[in-house]
Amino acid sequence: MIAAQELQRIRRGAADGAGWSEKAALTLASAQHLADTDPHSALTLAYDAARLACMGVLARQALRPTTKGGHYAIQQAMRFQFGSAFEGFGTLRRRRNELEYPEFPDETVDRQEVDQALASARSIIAAAGKLAEHLDIF
Repeated sequence: MIAAQELQRIRRGAADGAGWSEKAALTLASAQHLADTDPHSALTLAYDAARLACMGVLARQALRPTTKGGHYAIQQAMRFQFGSAFEGFGTLRRRRNELEYPEFPDETVDRQEVDQALASARSIIAAAGKLAEHLDIF
């Protein structure tokens, strides 16, 4: 993925995943807060929380996605390296894309779907947290 310019190496100072993890937790709390009143935004924020947690894992490896690789590169890097604990990220990413670039402007999200997204994001954040102590390279 580095050779394909989907991921790039980052410098030591940027390889601190703690900030990403903190932002992931805050974003998940925001998603939970909006679940009843704005399910569309809640689902998007659940995805963002999972993405931020994954970014923290990559940062701990001194990696980040390029504009060429984007969010799909995050999905692929996490899945290839860490397997099933991060499979839910792909589902969240695809659904977020459907909502952000809808085929039909009246696309809806119900509470059950939001609850599933929140659970998936929580699981991804927890898995990223477990990896954190093993991935600090500096």
